[in-house]
Order: sequence, then structure tokens, then C-alpha cells
Amino acid sequence: MSPTLPATATYRRRAGLEVLAWPAFDGLAVDALVTTRDGGVSSGPYASLNLGLHVGDDRDRVIENRRRAAAALGLDLGRCVFAHQTHGREVVVVGTADRGRGTTGPEGAPACDALVTATPGVGLAIMVADCVPLVLFEPRAGVLAVVHAGWKGTVARVAEAAVEAMTVLGAVPAAVVAAIGPAVEAARYQVGAEVAEAVRGAFGAGVDEVLAPDGPDHWRFDLWAANRRVLVEAGVPATQIEVAPVGTGPGTPFFSDRAERPCGRFAALARLA
Repeated sequence: MSPTLPATATYRRRAGLEVLAWPAFDGLAVDALVTTRDGGVSSGPYASLNLGLHVGDDRDRVIENRRRAAAALGLDLGRCVFAHQTHGREVVVVGTADRGRGTTGPEGAPACDALVTATPGVGLAIMVADCVPLVLFEPRAGVLAVVHAGWKGTVARVAEAAVEAMTVLGAVPAAVVAAIGPAVEAARYQVGAEVAEAVRGAFGAGVDEVLAPDGPDHWRFDLWAANRRVLVEAGVPATQIEVAPVGTGPGTPFFSDRAERPCGRFAALARLA
């Protein structure tokens, strides 16, 4: 049984899968979800809806899992785009001609950590297993983004880069509705001096909001709070950012690379409706 979620998120059944959704998007012309472990064909440490082709799972099973995830979004897999994630701040804008890229293998996948589109019917997908998944939607301009933010992407402000790319397509940051999904909880995300120094460089005087001491040469890094701050500083109103503060790992519906290696990957998927 999945744990109870706060009011900022809910579990729903979509095409036979249990997925997480954000009420902030209800009634808007966008469809967005986060997959769980539920409803796939993989086994062992990948049970059962592993969407990662790069973690040692059987390729055919992963592709079938991806097909099921796309169906939960109301699309054929060939209408989706899966990013080849690089842990940076690269953003790629995709459209009709990009459908199918990265869906069955890394060949042709956009090398980036954020995908942006203004084309209805193109499914965007990023994969995570502790890193932060984000979905950004500007309803007036009809512009959508999905973002993968690990610690490197967070300090590189990849969410900010995604907002900037959306503005090129006509989006206004103040109109963006943002959703932040399941990730490693700050209480168990301990980092060392190198990461802590990068976080201080990225967040300056406000670093205490996202980084806390945790013994000699160790700190706890709050990826949710950090990405929320990046969005606010990019012009997204705090009242339009919805966080699903549910962690990853054993006892949760979400894979954790830190706690369970080897393991599968879950994904944030979204499309303009």
C-alpha cells in the first residue's frame, strides 16, 4: 500500500498504473504524472515498473514498461521524448519532429536535463531515483517543461534555465505553475565538503535555508527547498509551486539509487492536453 500523501499530491489510477499527480494541474490544459514501482513487467531489484534502460534491466521489459507509462499519459510511446540526462543545465526544446527520440534507446535522445515544448501531444519524460523531478506549465502561453535536478543540476539552476527557455516560447514566469515531485529526503541526504561548497556558491546568503550541518565535514542538503528557491528567484510565485514531499527508497513507491543500488528508475511525464 502506498503511503498517505499530503494535500499537495495524490495517487491515481491511470491505464492500470498507480501514479502520483499534483492537484495544481487539475482543470488546466496539461497532463502530468510521476510513475511509481507499480504495474510493470520487470523483476528483482527492478520490480516492477523500471523505466531506465541503463541500469542492467532487460531491455525488452523496460520498453514495455515505458509503453505502459506512456499509455498512462494517454499516448503511444512513439509520441514521447526521453532525455539523455547529463546532470547539468542544458535545455532542449522539442516538437512534433522529435517524437520517439530516446524512447527505445539512447540513440538520438536529447542530451539535457530539461525538455520544453509548446506542441500538444508530445510527451516529455525525465527519469529519477532520488533526484528531483519538476513539471512546469504556463497555461496562457501553452508552454510545458519537465526537469531533472540532482545536486549538480540544482546548484547549476537547471530549473531556472528551463523557465528561461519557456520565456523564449512566450511564457511569462509569473504565470508558471510548478510541481516538484518525489526525491531523496533532506533527513537522509548527507553530503560532503565538495557538494556543500558548491551549494554555498549557488545559494549565497540564503544557504542556511537549504543546507544544514550534520556532524564533522557532513551536511544535509534539502533538494526540495533548493529547487523551490531557484524557481522563486526565476520569477515563479511561491504560491504557484506545489511540492509533493514524499521520499524515495524502501517502504515507498519510488526507487532510490542511494539506498537500493541496483534499482530501477521512475519518471515524470507530461504533455500539453
